[in-house]
Amino acid sequence: MESLYHQANRLVQETQQCFEKLEKVSDLNSDPIEKEIQARIDTITSICERLDIMVYKEPLTRRTNSKYRVDQVKYDKDHLQAALDTYKNRKYQRLQEEREREALLSHQFKLNNYEETAILMDHSQSFYSSKHHDSLKSANQGVDDMLQSGAGILESLKDQRMTLKGAHRRLYDIANTLGLSNTTMRLIERRAYQDRFILIGGIVFTCLVIAAIIYYFT
Repeated sequence: MESLYHQANRLVQETQQCFEKLEKVSDLNSDPIEKEIQARIDTITSICERLDIMVYKEPLTRRTNSKYRVDQVKYDKDHLQAALDTYKNRKYQRLQEEREREALLSHQFKLNNYEETAILMDHSQSFYSSKHHDSLKSANQGVDDMLQSGAGILESLKDQRMTLKGAHRRLYDIANTLGLSNTTMRLIERRAYQDRFILIGGIVFTCLVIAAIIYYFT
């Protein structure tokens, strides 16, 4: 078991040295070193499988320490495999980018037929311009309808105000005729004063709604 363990450690160190060589060569010349690294990693994997079997044959006093040493070798092996996979992925990306760059540089672009392009653009612009014009016309008509509706509401509120004012005047005259008390007259005036604020509030609210609609549609 000791000889296998030392052999695995020696392979780990040699594989790390192969990685140092791999960093110094170009991507086009790296295949032999990659194959060598993968072969060493496969050998270490095979040795670890044999060591796993031999660990359980060790005495109980040495089994824990032996298993720890084997696990350390397996960890180093997994780290080497991950490093190799990462290198291969980066190499593939570099080669792919290089091929795409060469394809782009070697590609010959052809000029479009000006007349055909102009016709398509004119037709497209005419279609979208007409569609945009129809949308604006519809929105403008909607805003005009809302303005007319708002004007009608304001006129109706104005008429209601005049009606309330006339009713207040008639009530005041009736009260004077009937000789109502000053307290009753003050209550009537207070109610008329409150109705005035309600009317003003309704007018302001309607104006705000109309202004918001005009802002939204324009």
